[in-house]
Amino acid sequence: MASLDEIRNTRLQKLKLLKEKGIDPYPIESHIHYTLKEVVEQFEALSGKTEEITVGGRIMSLREQGAVIFIDLFDGTARFQVLVHKDKLSEEAFDLFTKTVDIGDFIEVTGILFVTKRGQQTVEAHSWTMLAKSLRPLPEKWHGLQDVEERFRRRYLDTVMDEEIRKRFVTRSKIITAIRDFYNNAGYLEVETPRLQALPGGATALPFMTHHNSLDTDFYLTIAQELYLKQLLIGGFSKVYEIGRKFRNEGIDVTHNPEFTMLESNEAFSDAESQMVFIEALLRDIVQKVFHSNEIMYDENKITIPANDFERITFYDLLKKYAGLAHPETTTREEAAVFADKLGIRIAPADGLEKILDLIYKKACRPKLIQPTFIVDYPTAFNPFAKRKANDTTLIDRFQLVVGGLEIVNAFSELNNPIDQKERYEEQDIKKKQGDGDISPSDQTYLEAMEYGMPPNGGIGIGIDRLVMVLTDSRNIREVILFPTLKPKN
Repeated sequence: MASLDEIRNTRLQKLKLLKEKGIDPYPIESHIHYTLKEVVEQFEALSGKTEEITVGGRIMSLREQGAVIFIDLFDGTARFQVLVHKDKLSEEAFDLFTKTVDIGDFIEVTGILFVTKRGQQTVEAHSWTMLAKSLRPLPEKWHGLQDVEERFRRRYLDTVMDEEIRKRFVTRSKIITAIRDFYNNAGYLEVETPRLQALPGGATALPFMTHHNSLDTDFYLTIAQELYLKQLLIGGFSKVYEIGRKFRNEGIDVTHNPEFTMLESNEAFSDAESQMVFIEALLRDIVQKVFHSNEIMYDENKITIPANDFERITFYDLLKKYAGLAHPETTTREEAAVFADKLGIRIAPADGLEKILDLIYKKACRPKLIQPTFIVDYPTAFNPFAKRKANDTTLIDRFQLVVGGLEIVNAFSELNNPIDQKERYEEQDIKKKQGDGDISPSDQTYLEAMEYGMPPNGGIGIGIDRLVMVLTDSRNIREVILFPTLKPKN
C-alpha cells in the first residue's frame, strides 16, 4: 500500500500535467446548471430534453471498466452517477481524465441524462472540467480509526465520508431554525449582547479571561447573557432572546464543552409557571416540525412529548424518591457529605450544602428522568437571580427540564427586587471568599439598573447542544458540535 507521501506526490504530478496542458486545476468559474438534488427531482423532465446539462461535485467513487468509467459525484445536495465513455469524449479529454482524475477531486461534467440497463439514473459525459484537484486521498475506513478524536479534528472528512453525521448537523440547523421561528412568532425580539464582559455574571461558572491591549483592561468571555437581557426589559423591550456562544472554563465530558451554544430569553410580566407552558409548546413544536412526530428515540429509550402537561416533581421529592435521602429539606452539610460519600461522590472542602445536594441529584436522580420532567421548587441558595416562592421563602420559583437524563432547560421567575438582589450578591461574595469558584460576582452596574425598576419577568435558558443530543440520539456533546474543543496534538 502506498504511503500518504507517495500518494500526494503522485497527485502533484497529475497537477503538474494539467498545468502543462494549459488547464487551470482551480478555475475561478464553474458553469453548473443544476444541483444534483435538482437533477434527481427533475430527472424525468430533464432527461426528455435533447440539450446537454452541466453538473458538478466531488468524486466519491471511481470504477474503471476499460473504455468505460463510472463515477459517483456528490455536491452536498445528493449523489449522482456519471458515465465517462471513451467513445463519447474526445480522445485527448478521455486520456487526460484517466491520467489526472482521482477520488476526491471536484469536477464539472456536461452531457445528457439517461437510464442504464440496470435502471440507474446517469449523466453521460460529453466533456469535463477539473474544478479542484485534491492532493490527499479521502479515507477509506474513516470510522475504523482507533483515535476517535481524529474525527473531530478533521470534521470535514467526518461529514463528507458519513452521510448520517452530515444529516445530524443538517438536523441541528433545522432545530435552531424551528426554535427561532417559534420565538419570533411568539413576539420575541432577537438581540445581541456582548461576548466580552467586564464581569462574568448571570450564571455560576468559571470564566475565561482575556486582555484588551488598547483599553489595558481584562475582560471575560461571556458565561451567560441573562443580565443584559434583563437590562433590556428595564429599557422598554418586553420579550427578548438571544442564541449565542457561551464560554465556561470547566471540564470536558460527554455533556460539557467549554464553548457551547445557549439560548436565553426573558419575557416581561411572566413567571416560571407561564414559562413552563411556553417550553412545553416549544418542545412539541420542534419535534413535530423537524421529525413529524411526537416521539423520539434516545439511548434506546422511546421518549414521548406529551400533548398535555409534562410531569413535575419538586427537588426535595426527587432526592427522596431516587436518591433515598430521607429528609433533604432539613439535612445538614455534614450529613449530606456523608451520604454523598456513600454514593462515591467526591466533595471539595469549599462545597456548600446546596452544591452537595446538587451532586447527589446529578449522580442518583437525573439519569432516571427519561420522559420530559420539570424539577421545581429549589432551595434559595441554588440561584441568586430567582425569586423566592411566595408561600415559602426558603425556596425559589425555578424549574429545570430534564429529558433523557439530560438537563435541557433552566428557567425561573426572575428576581426584580434590587434590595433582595444585593443581599443575594453578598451571600455569593462570602462563598467566593471561602473558596467556591462557581460564583456570580456582585455587579454594581446591574444593581443600579434594577433600581430604575424592572418589570416582573420569566427567564429561560436552553442548552442547544444538549437539546440536539437528545433529539438526534447522540451520546456525546462533541457529536453535535461541528468543531468541539480539543487539546492541540502538538
